[in-house]
Amino acid sequence: MCDPHDQHEHEPPTATDPVPAAAHLAASAYVPPTGLARDSPAKTTALDWIGEHTDRITGLNAEIWDNAELSLREWKSSLAQAAFLEQAGFQVEFGTAGFPTAFTATYSYGTGGPVLGFSGEYDALPGLSQRSGVGHHDPREYVHDPFAPGYGPGHGCGHCALGTAAAAAAAAVARAAERHRLPVTVRFFGSTAEENLIGKTYAVSQGVYDGLDAFLDWHPSTSNATGWRSGTAMTAVTFAFLGVAGHGGHPLGNKSALDAAVMMATLSEFLREESLAHSGRLHWVINNGGDIPNVTPEIAEISYYVREGSPARVQVLLDKVIAVSEAAAKASRTSVRHRVTAACWNQLPSRAFAELMHDNMRQLGPPEFTDEAQRLARDLQESLGLPPKGLHTEIAELAPPNPVFLGGGSTDVADISWNVPTVSMGAALAPIGTKLHTWAVTSCAAAAPGRATVIAAARYLAATAIDLLTQPDRLASIKDEFRLRTEGIEWRTALPDGYEPPMYEPPQWFLDRTGQTWPPDNITWPPRRVVSQEKFSSLGPELAPQE
Repeated sequence: MCDPHDQHEHEPPTATDPVPAAAHLAASAYVPPTGLARDSPAKTTALDWIGEHTDRITGLNAEIWDNAELSLREWKSSLAQAAFLEQAGFQVEFGTAGFPTAFTATYSYGTGGPVLGFSGEYDALPGLSQRSGVGHHDPREYVHDPFAPGYGPGHGCGHCALGTAAAAAAAAVARAAERHRLPVTVRFFGSTAEENLIGKTYAVSQGVYDGLDAFLDWHPSTSNATGWRSGTAMTAVTFAFLGVAGHGGHPLGNKSALDAAVMMATLSEFLREESLAHSGRLHWVINNGGDIPNVTPEIAEISYYVREGSPARVQVLLDKVIAVSEAAAKASRTSVRHRVTAACWNQLPSRAFAELMHDNMRQLGPPEFTDEAQRLARDLQESLGLPPKGLHTEIAELAPPNPVFLGGGSTDVADISWNVPTVSMGAALAPIGTKLHTWAVTSCAAAAPGRATVIAAARYLAATAIDLLTQPDRLASIKDEFRLRTEGIEWRTALPDGYEPPMYEPPQWFLDRTGQTWPPDNITWPPRRVVSQEKFSSLGPELAPQE
């Protein structure tokens, strides 16, 4: 018997969410098609270009790895990637969607051809510094703070390789189009802050990706695979609690904002049994909790990633998290405010596009890992307590999505996928059994594994893009499927009304090099200050002295 209270209060009991439903086409007894990827003189030219420029490609990957710049501050990395494309004949313009380190690089040949998009990224992750090619944890940058030791940033998600391979593929396609007179416009989007899921989601809402016929995406992985599964929609939200500071030795009347953040973290854990479905994810970090124990923290911030199978389901879970914040504020006698820092949809996959990509991957074969690469992989696995299986050396079978969605990661490519047919692919850069967002990936990204994978990924992307140019019917079928999947669904940004993306002020030398001025016209600068106006907590009337 169904309890009526089990129904979501935001939707009628019979409602079907169209977003995850759009991610599935009939796939019973599925057998991947072959013969989709075809050899052509243009494809040979593109692949040869990649082979002839291997040193430049792996050198760019190493340069971006060495910079290890965090989201929204990729000053040197964005310039390096843009310079690579300028050398290949692309016109580069910085400041895409107002982000200083985002750029759009364009190459056109002829008229009337398709517009193909490639995705570039270059941000590192905090705390994942690691020496390149070392099989045990050995941070390259160690923070010698006696009270808060830690590690510097590192490319623990492999974005140095991601953007490099995509740039190489874009350049190879441009070269092939020119030599074989294939009309095309190639657009490369250098995207900032993927790790915060900000750069692309906001840019899509500003129309940056309008006019594309197809979009090609890849990401470093532990396997060589593509498919047409979806991911989770996500909203990133930060809660700021405001209290009153005071001496820790005389705490009566103080209001600890950190107490509020800890209460919220504890309360939100109780959502997991009865309010968090198997398709959801909820994780948090206290990113501002005070500096020294004898000063009661007046401001504390806790950030959440709220993930679910569709934007509507994210909103239901987010409402519960917001309610928890209000309860924590009330219990701690503090005040709370929240701001959404990023929000994206779940990805709309493309079966036809994935089938074409898979056939190219199958024909080209897996990355050519050296003995050095496999030794490093096995050393890392032993260091992490994993079986020493090395790196993945096969192209994974193409399989339909699991009919039961079990959740997972999120990507800011998702919002692009609802506006243009998109394919995503993974190539093995990390050892089998490891995970992204670890120091082990940093070790591999620009070492022997990364050098092989960045070339293989560039080949997969370039070969698939060339097929779109030489087989117009293939592109037409991909676009037909896109129209079918999106029928009756209107994409709109999951970002709130009036959203202003977070940004850091660039150094003047970067503004001079890229021809930008500060601030861009889509943000308020400086940002509004967050200042507590709370009063000390009342303890009630004073007690009369005892006689």
